[in-house]
Amino acid sequence: MDFLTTPVSKRIAVLPGDGIGPEVCGEAVRVLKAVAERFGHHFTFDYQLMGACAIDATGTPLPDATLDACLRADAVLLGAIGDPKYDNNPAAKVRPEQGLLGLRKSLGLYANIRPVTAYEQLLEFSPLRPDRIAGTDLLIFRELTGGVYFGEKGRTADGTAYDNCTYSSEEIARIAHRAFQAAQGRRQKLTLVDKANVLETSRLWREVVQGIAPEYPEVAVDYLFVDNAAMQLILNPRQFDVVLTENMFGDILSDEASVIAGSLGLLPSASIGEFSALFEPIHGSYPQAKGKGIANPIAAILSAALLLDHFGLADEARAVRAAVENALNEQVLTPELNAGTRYTTEQVGSFIAYGVIDLRDCKFHQNNIRVGMSTII
Repeated sequence: MDFLTTPVSKRIAVLPGDGIGPEVCGEAVRVLKAVAERFGHHFTFDYQLMGACAIDATGTPLPDATLDACLRADAVLLGAIGDPKYDNNPAAKVRPEQGLLGLRKSLGLYANIRPVTAYEQLLEFSPLRPDRIAGTDLLIFRELTGGVYFGEKGRTADGTAYDNCTYSSEEIARIAHRAFQAAQGRRQKLTLVDKANVLETSRLWREVVQGIAPEYPEVAVDYLFVDNAAMQLILNPRQFDVVLTENMFGDILSDEASVIAGSLGLLPSASIGEFSALFEPIHGSYPQAKGKGIANPIAAILSAALLLDHFGLADEARAVRAAVENALNEQVLTPELNAGTRYTTEQVGSFIAYGVIDLRDCKFHQNNIRVGMSTII
């Protein structure tokens, strides 16, 4: 146990999900167990069904038992959801994604936070030029429970379809405060992305943010229309620190920003509410890779680091990120990032877990992992 560490006890609901979800989620849990071992904490893991696996087992993507477990937990760790038999069937009445939307709503998770980092060791894997993306370190705050995704929708008898976008000042203010607070602890810059030249909801976003900004005088605020922001993310992503935006714009821009890192397998996310929080990699269930041991677990592991941040365990989160950085430096990576040395999902997770316990001892375990002899934590 590290000296001066106060042990904590936390309950974590684990939703492995579909496809590669159970594999990457398993490695995130392995790393959290390593954190508990090093720092003397106690984490209880409560495994539950959500997504396509839950539909197959219970007929619903979010069973009552799963929701109850998430409501009781101190945090939720999610792998990935989705299955081709639902994704490719436009007539499907029940879909895995409905479980995630329902969980966000039930837990009141209104702020989705996605860090995007261009790792120096992996610049070559991005489709963008290394000199354009080097040094990128931004944080996207996406409002998660309002906007067009949750507005009234339907079709009329004459064949017209509609999706209404609505926002209240309160919905905007609560995530804006979180974004400003994050900017205070970073490079003290916030960019609001909207379409205020066209949309009334965007004009309300500007009014609310402009009203809040004087409470954070040290944070510089600028404003970009979403079309320009999409272009600027590719032209010069280093200009961004904290990006704040509404639900649909945030969904699109955060996926666009993911190409900067060079792999979806590197990007974590957090969804935060007043009383609950959920942590998940941004990638999908990648069913083609299921069971092959090639899925990159780093995004799930970094999501676990965000979970530790949420618990106020800053040293523990830093230990996880240092172990990930060490894996990048040592090229202990899955095939899409290291075709020359094919480490498996489990081997990468084990190496990072060893790094959490003792970075100095990693070289020994790396040699054992390479020849398939390592004892898995």
